Amino acid sequence: MAKKQFKAESKRLLDLMINSIYTNKEIFLREILSNASDAIDKLCYLSLTDEKVGLDRKDFRIDILVDRDARTITVRDNGIGMTMQEAEQNLGVIAKSGSFQFKDEMDKEKAADDVSIIGQFGVGFYSAFMVADEVTVLSRKYGEEEGVQWTSRGADGYTVTAIEKESVGTDVIMHLKPDTDDELFGTYLEKWKLKALVKKYSDYVRWPIHMEMERQERFETGETDDAGQPKYEYKIVSQDEVINSMVPIWQRSKNEVTDDDCIAWYKEKNRDRKDPCALIRVSAEGLVSYKAMLFVPGEENPEAFTGNNKGGITLYSNGVMIMENCDKLVHDYFEFVKGVVDSPDLSLNISRELLQHDRQLRVIGQNLEKKIKGELEKLMKDDRPKYQEFFRNFGTHLKAGCCDEYGRYKDFLRDLLVFYTSEDKQVTLKEYVENMPESQQKIYFASSDTLKRAMSLPQGDEVRSRGYELLYLTSPLDELVLENLREQDGKPFCNVVTDDLGFDTEEEKKAAEERDIENKELLDFVKESLGESVSKVRLSRKLQSLPCCLTTEGPVTLEMERYFRHGPSQEMRKVRAERVLELNGEHKAVQALKAAYDSGDKERAGKLAKILDTLAELMAGCEVEDPADFVAMVSDLF
Repeated sequence: MAKKQFKAESKRLLDLMINSIYTNKEIFLREILSNASDAIDKLCYLSLTDEKVGLDRKDFRIDILVDRDARTITVRDNGIGMTMQEAEQNLGVIAKSGSFQFKDEMDKEKAADDVSIIGQFGVGFYSAFMVADEVTVLSRKYGEEEGVQWTSRGADGYTVTAIEKESVGTDVIMHLKPDTDDELFGTYLEKWKLKALVKKYSDYVRWPIHMEMERQERFETGETDDAGQPKYEYKIVSQDEVINSMVPIWQRSKNEVTDDDCIAWYKEKNRDRKDPCALIRVSAEGLVSYKAMLFVPGEENPEAFTGNNKGGITLYSNGVMIMENCDKLVHDYFEFVKGVVDSPDLSLNISRELLQHDRQLRVIGQNLEKKIKGELEKLMKDDRPKYQEFFRNFGTHLKAGCCDEYGRYKDFLRDLLVFYTSEDKQVTLKEYVENMPESQQKIYFASSDTLKRAMSLPQGDEVRSRGYELLYLTSPLDELVLENLREQDGKPFCNVVTDDLGFDTEEEKKAAEERDIENKELLDFVKESLGESVSKVRLSRKLQSLPCCLTTEGPVTLEMERYFRHGPSQEMRKVRAERVLELNGEHKAVQALKAAYDSGDKERAGKLAKILDTLAELMAGCEVEDPADFVAMVSDLF
């Protein structure tokens, strides 16, 4: 029996397939099972018009057989089978796909809806050589009397001979490679391992996958113990078992599967004890057909923002898992969404491990994002407390999305953002603007590291005294979000700490400037006393009841400074805001400072300046560098 050689280009492709195209060896079983499913699809389709097939849908099956002693795994199907010529064409020429040709013929007959073909490239079969040093295929075509045996040990060639085969169908026999220090190929001989691979990749292949599974059973021995109780012994028994689910839950209609059934599936699949806060079910037909079942979890993933949190959507094509964590369907701002998407219209690459970036994928992703946004908006409208819990868990994702790619997605996400206006109230930006009095021209916000501190900032007193609400921000990211959003319904954002509130008339501004000129000598003295801790000292137009406050100038705010202080690099941790000390000239503490300065007691005036500066730092939520020195200065005043 002469050995035949692969064509030169096929040899190179086979070497690439074994060493480069597939990155995960365990998918070999997925590929062989997919081919078996294709073969059954073809015979099942033929049975619709040929009564001689003699098989009903319930008769079709795939078997996985394991021989530990021989180190072989056999995948057997009772599908269409191959003739010797077809074995030469489909197995002897790499990338010659019988499945693709069959689907093409069905497309021409406009009958493609009656059959789904998983394999399209004719290369999946050769993934077996990643784990096997020899592969034998025994096959007999429906309607033929003679079978064929195809055997190969890889790139060195193959043999094809005629054989007697009792039944129609195909056996793929894989002889596993010897174990090495780097690879334990023998683990694939363990039935629990094969079952796990079926569950992971091929659980929803439409035909039943059978395997003899072993379990321990208890039998009576016929004897009794000293207490007269029967004795038992345990034996390992084998029983044929269907190890795949076949029909995925997301492929079934809402009449067949309730939302509660879907939630129970989600909790089991993700080992999550908490119900998801939203469920999205999609069945789309048209230019791109797909089914999706998505979940918004009830709590944040502990690994979020660690770099280990890949996309939670699993991608299937006709029930075969293509990508476990597909991070290309939705943008990062929705990466917390979990679930499945199954489409027959995906353009797969040659290894079927990754997707080509094609129009179909983009269309599905865009549609899913609209569905997710719509469901979240519905949750916000129907159950605000539940939405606020969702936002506590996942709001950071949405905020980061507003800042991503220079604010490209800000308008898509802005309606999903909520901000505190009091300890127990959160509003959207749209709701804030709708509630604004006619006289209010800006959206005011105050920012600190906690809600309580943001609410107590003295710079917000004048805003509140006019009956205007403030948005309270508790994260540097919040400031970046508003900076990217720029405005809401034509109303600009105004930071009460750093920006002009817009309340002063031109006359009032001129009067304030004159006061600064009149008090320039005192303000310069305070600046000199404080040194580099502040960049400027001025009289405040915002303070009403408190003596002082700390504001900033330039692009870096105090909140940003706190954020950078915990940054990864030394340079980032050195970033500082330009502090401005504002004094309330009408307050008795500032008047005491002025009196000490005017009387020539500059030592007392200097201490009062430092005390006021430290008080301003404390109100702004900053740490006091030398608490003991501060206490000593205050004590000296008594």
